[in-house]
Amino acid sequence: MQENTSKCDAESRLSGIIESILKPLKFASKDNFHHLNSVKSIEPLVLKLCGDALTLGLSADRETALKELKASFTGFDALTPEEKRERVGKGISLSIAILRPHAGRPYTMTAGVVRDKLNTLKTPLGFVKGIGPKLSERLVKKGLATVEDILYFLPLRYEDRSRIKKIKELTPGANEVTTGEVLASGETRYGRRRVFEVAVGDGASILKLKWFNFKSVYMKSRFKNGQKLIIFGQVALFGNQKEMIHPDTEAFDEEEANGPGNFKGVVPVYSQIENFHQKTVRKLVRNIVDQYSEYAVGGVPVEIIERAGLLDLPSAFRILHMAGGGSLNETALAKKTLAFDELFLLELGLALKRNQARKEGGISFKCQGELETKLKGLLPFKLTDAQERVLNEIKKDMESPYPMNRLIQGDVGSGKTIVSLISALNAVEAGYQAAIMAPTEILSEQHYLTTHRYADRLGIKTVLLLGGMTKAEKKEALLRIKEGGADLVIGTHALIQKDVEFHKLGLAVIDEQHRFGVVQRAALKKKGFRSEDGVSPDILIMTATPIPRTLSMTVFGDLDVSTIDELPPGRHPVLTRVIKEKDRQGAYARIRQELTQGSQCYVVYPLVEESEELSLKDATNMQAHLQRDIFPEFKSGLLHGRMKAEDKEAVMSNFKARKLDILVSTTVIEVGVDVPNATVMLIEHAERFGLAQLHQLRGRVGRGEKKSICLLLASWTQSEDTFKRLRIMEETMDGFRIAEEDLNIRGPGDFIGTRQAGMPDFRTSEALSDLNLLKKAREEAFRFFDKDQALANGEAACVREVLKARWQNRLELAEIG
Repeated sequence: MQENTSKCDAESRLSGIIESILKPLKFASKDNFHHLNSVKSIEPLVLKLCGDALTLGLSADRETALKELKASFTGFDALTPEEKRERVGKGISLSIAILRPHAGRPYTMTAGVVRDKLNTLKTPLGFVKGIGPKLSERLVKKGLATVEDILYFLPLRYEDRSRIKKIKELTPGANEVTTGEVLASGETRYGRRRVFEVAVGDGASILKLKWFNFKSVYMKSRFKNGQKLIIFGQVALFGNQKEMIHPDTEAFDEEEANGPGNFKGVVPVYSQIENFHQKTVRKLVRNIVDQYSEYAVGGVPVEIIERAGLLDLPSAFRILHMAGGGSLNETALAKKTLAFDELFLLELGLALKRNQARKEGGISFKCQGELETKLKGLLPFKLTDAQERVLNEIKKDMESPYPMNRLIQGDVGSGKTIVSLISALNAVEAGYQAAIMAPTEILSEQHYLTTHRYADRLGIKTVLLLGGMTKAEKKEALLRIKEGGADLVIGTHALIQKDVEFHKLGLAVIDEQHRFGVVQRAALKKKGFRSEDGVSPDILIMTATPIPRTLSMTVFGDLDVSTIDELPPGRHPVLTRVIKEKDRQGAYARIRQELTQGSQCYVVYPLVEESEELSLKDATNMQAHLQRDIFPEFKSGLLHGRMKAEDKEAVMSNFKARKLDILVSTTVIEVGVDVPNATVMLIEHAERFGLAQLHQLRGRVGRGEKKSICLLLASWTQSEDTFKRLRIMEETMDGFRIAEEDLNIRGPGDFIGTRQAGMPDFRTSEALSDLNLLKKAREEAFRFFDKDQALANGEAACVREVLKARWQNRLELAEIG
């Protein structure tokens, strides 16, 4: 009893000491360290308080952290301002870690306790007091189904509402917070464009709020005359009138303005949930954080947490959702904690996948190279050094007794197809079949046309297998595949259907892997020769979407990566221009000029058909408009993903045969379309596309001898950020630089579907924003895995439970536990 009392006393004294250290450090760090020089005597204060704490008989890890904290502030007064800022930030991190050393960390629990906590986090929101089934249905539409989803529903930003400005004080170009009363609202038109406008006033000035993309019924119900709003957005000037485009708005009344978590001080602002006011969202989140954050369990082991200076997960969630009382440093540390936790578990899962792949049996191909030599003699060009390097990496893999799992990435037109064909020939020469699986029939046919004209001359039998084939055609193809009458099989997902049996599949090539997903990859793998005996075919994956190094270490972290970073000689760079709506007629004039000279054109739209919810041009209506009103003397065609396979094939065949001058399309032409005579592309609503996707689309022109141009029409946007983003396309044809920029701008979630790739979803935007953090997480995860590859003992068993919950037993990881 006395011992417990002593421990409580020590814990209480320590808490007081650390709070005394944190108080001046937090003040010094406020407003980007604005008060750093006004805080005196930090060094003697921290040294004395650390010395007092070290007399309390604490645990070894706490004593170590205290000694590190003390050392960080020894000589503090003589440091430069930069060094002082770094030490203050580190001091806050160490102090918080000392204050809350173990809550929610798996190493203080048994595996059973971890499972119970994780199960509690899966509580459906409908069972949470104050929510109920009706509210939970609306939350599910936002992707919020469990209390864990709410914990990870992190604020978009934090607003300092102690600095709300009057409308007349708002600065154009700045992001500002103001208040006003709704004076009028409704739809209006600017030319053909529908816009929803709200006029708000504060008694002295008026501010216009505008939405270009909106749901009419919802907007009309949302704004009522006389309603008071708090408004956040970028201020712009239209004439002499101040306005905000697509601002965040929140209704409030005076009684609630002073309530907890609302207007006095810093408040978290969350992504909009339809029919929920921000104050309702804040109250809901706050209640769940209060009730359930203690059940949050991280997967990072104690030694690594201490080494990295991280928080426990419950503390991180409380800080991020209750930022009014936290400093910038605390918020940054909390974000880093969640990001590291996600990355560590991701990399640990990939370590497990790699380990399992090495246990599989493989085929040791004897690559003689005779067919390769003959093919090179038939090619009208010489392979680049980059292609030869990647081929050698593939051959080395194929000759080893373990299954190849290699990703080839290369920019548009870098020559990945010919590398995959040579690899397939090496497999065929060794007595096996090879298969190439592509995501669309158009791309499959493109591969078939490219390969079979060479394969036929080499005596290699090729078969094309598509879902849209007749029964008779399919029956014949399946028989040839099963009986060995086909050496090289090319097709869509039809290749993985149950009725497809290979005679002796040794190599599977998957083009545009992210279009399929890991489930289809696994299904094709099971078609391999002797797969039932644990022998896996070699897998070669190709992508024309350049992947930033950050992502290649994560989403494809279980693969070996080869990069073709050199374009064949003779490829002309595509001139790219970002234009606005006012430049439309000039764009049409440039298209007419190219068409008159015998070239062809693509016009790309984001939508197939007109949408009531989105005021965007669509391919179907615009194709009719272009044909009838703009280019009546030229022939146009329409191509989109909803068309039947035979109709798509007919349109593409007519375009390739120059029976069509203009192809109006959606993004279905993003990959696999090769028409050298097409020299001009107009992409409508370019602001709706990611940079990587724009780069892919642009790659459809510039494939012949003529110079080509790509026009990016950014419609109905006044955002300079949008034009700045798009102008990267004017500056470079380097897909890898564009991909890095795209990742920085849009974040990892949009860049590539981690769910499709069989990875656990990234739930924090910071997870892939820091390459150094990723490297650290990867090093720590692989080192930890090497100590206990079964993840079976003590702390590792607890981490295993968290790992299983995060990966949700996806595919190969189903074996763990």
